[in-house]
Amino acid sequence: MNGYIKRNIENSIRNSMKTFPVVIVTGARQVGKTTLLRGMQKEKDFTYVTLDDPIERDLARSDPGLFIKKYQPPIVIDEIQYAPELLPYIKIAVDESMFSNAKNVNGMYVLTGSQTFKMMRDVSESLAGRVSILNLYGLSKNEMFGEDDEQFLPVFSHIKKRENRKRLGLTELYELIYRGQFPRLIKDPALDTREFYSGYLQTYLERDIRDLLIVKEESKFLKFLSSVAVRSGQELVYNDIAKEVEVDIKTAQHWLSVLNTAGLVYLLSPYNNNAIKRIIQKPKIYFTDTGLACFLARYVDSRTLEVSSYSGNIFETFVINEIVKTYANNGKYPELYLYYYRDSNQNEIDLLIIQNGIVYPVEIKRSANPSKHIIKTFGVLSPLEKAGLSIGEGGIICMMDKVVPIDEKNSFIPIHCI
Repeated sequence: MNGYIKRNIENSIRNSMKTFPVVIVTGARQVGKTTLLRGMQKEKDFTYVTLDDPIERDLARSDPGLFIKKYQPPIVIDEIQYAPELLPYIKIAVDESMFSNAKNVNGMYVLTGSQTFKMMRDVSESLAGRVSILNLYGLSKNEMFGEDDEQFLPVFSHIKKRENRKRLGLTELYELIYRGQFPRLIKDPALDTREFYSGYLQTYLERDIRDLLIVKEESKFLKFLSSVAVRSGQELVYNDIAKEVEVDIKTAQHWLSVLNTAGLVYLLSPYNNNAIKRIIQKPKIYFTDTGLACFLARYVDSRTLEVSSYSGNIFETFVINEIVKTYANNGKYPELYLYYYRDSNQNEIDLLIIQNGIVYPVEIKRSANPSKHIIKTFGVLSPLEKAGLSIGEGGIICMMDKVVPIDEKNSFIPIHCI
């Protein structure tokens, strides 16, 4: 796969640039933020500056006022986390344009940053009310095959029209899961995954983590990463991770919050409603790139992965990530729409999508022939109707080839229809 891969978040960025003076594109390292904006640069006469350049970075830090005067908007500033000193001056420039009734206030600054932990704190203090924040993930399956990322709903009419999308057999799917979704790995099939992820982790430790944490023992933090990776698709239990890594719970919680804000993991919140009793409160944790998770979990090839005890959880991780991307790429915050359900009676629903007062339940199974009785669990949601919510269509995401109705409200949903 050669050349620029069109990203489905592009329209959301364009729309944000029409309505906000500042747009920030965040995401983990190597997900393609710079390539995305350089690709879009042809549409608008942007000035592009990267703070990876030590000369530009030094100017931005030592004299941010001069930097802002030197580079007039519209401008893309890449890796803004290296010079947070710029943010108050960007705010001043935006406010001056607003007060002078300038016509082109919106889309003045487009910023990117990988190290979202510190950057988001600085942004919240400096640019509140003036900024749109969009999160970029690795390539979705739809992007790989040139298909749109309309936000997913398990509605028959929605999934039926996606039935002719690119299908992947189980072996082919696990090859994709094992390799991961970083653009560089997708564009260059000859690139060795272990070499890539080894370099990725080294860069992450050297350029991000050491600025965010005091890690006295690098090996212990790497052990922590592996401990989290093998738990992808499971409930987050800090006690278990802390005990395995031999750190205290506060350290485990802090390290996990850094992984979350840096975009390496996604936390799926449990759904909570007073109409349903005895709900489990722990979130579920998912690595945002399955290839990195597999590398940290020490799987050596896709075939071993496919037949392992990890295969179900990493399959679920892939599905959740793909659904999250359909929301993020449409400028939506997945955290406002996506949940899971589990109660103390061991009733569990892998995913609840909640929109406009409607709850859409989804199960995720790697089987090509899952039992239709799985949807019986959806009945635990009936008390929500007394709370004013409606139970919408749902289904089981699986490895079937075609959309097959289960009953009048639920369907078997092929994974390629996400």
